[in-house]
Amino acid sequence: MFEAPEIQPEAPVAVKRYAVFGQPIAHSRSPWIHARFAEQTRIALEYRAIEAGVAGFGAALAAFEAGGGLGANVTLPLKAEAPRHCKSLSERAQRAGVVNTLSRLDDGGWHGDNTDGIGLVQDLATRHRQDIRGRRTLVLGAGGAVQGVLVALLEAGLDSIVIANRTPARADALADRIGEPGRVSTVYWEDLHDAGAFEMVVNGTAAGHQREALVLPFSLIGRRAVVYDMNYGRAAIDFLAWGRAAGSEHVYDGAGMLVEQAAEAFERWHGVRPETDPVYAQLRHLLDHP
Repeated sequence: MFEAPEIQPEAPVAVKRYAVFGQPIAHSRSPWIHARFAEQTRIALEYRAIEAGVAGFGAALAAFEAGGGLGANVTLPLKAEAPRHCKSLSERAQRAGVVNTLSRLDDGGWHGDNTDGIGLVQDLATRHRQDIRGRRTLVLGAGGAVQGVLVALLEAGLDSIVIANRTPARADALADRIGEPGRVSTVYWEDLHDAGAFEMVVNGTAAGHQREALVLPFSLIGRRAVVYDMNYGRAAIDFLAWGRAAGSEHVYDGAGMLVEQAAEAFERWHGVRPETDPVYAQLRHLLDHP
């Protein structure tokens, strides 16, 4: 009598778990972006948004690791807190003092890196075809978002960076941390009307998220100036409108930066870099047609 071979059930495939931490986090486009990258590269993964403030971040990250988490992105207000929860840091993260990308180490714990600056430079240079070398640049803000991009901007060849923050001590501390006094300086917010013209102005403040208007003089915009808001969508509308009114023909929000920094993180986690242009085009459509 023929007996059919016993069929062994297939072992369940372990889910590759990734996440983005922040507060607030419901608005984050990162889960959507990583889902598009996963479809494109045919990599099965789970990527979710986890709400966590500074006080609860350590516990939330530990729970994520215990549940099999392999990598995570970190956004406001956690970028300066994240290094404290890392076993090791990339040279870039050490110099910046902030982390936006966490990778699980083989022996447990996290390696911290920062891909924000690479994402910003890649968006400007490749997508928008802007040569930023030699530009005198004004950066507004001195929080974690700005900390993460200054080193990359300097390495990309900017002539100089002037930091303005409504709390001057934070701008001074950030300039001191970068350690290039010949290229990085600060200016009081109330003295911006006397700061001269710049060839690039980058907004790294959270004013757009808080529905606060940035009152800035048009004299900041020089010939061929680039105006760039690291925020995207509705949070960038007012600043970009100011740039256009001041006469800039090169005005961009941070949607491309968001996609590029995500691609850098994805490559670190999975060993393959996704194509960013189609994902950016889809995201642009979503933002422009809400």
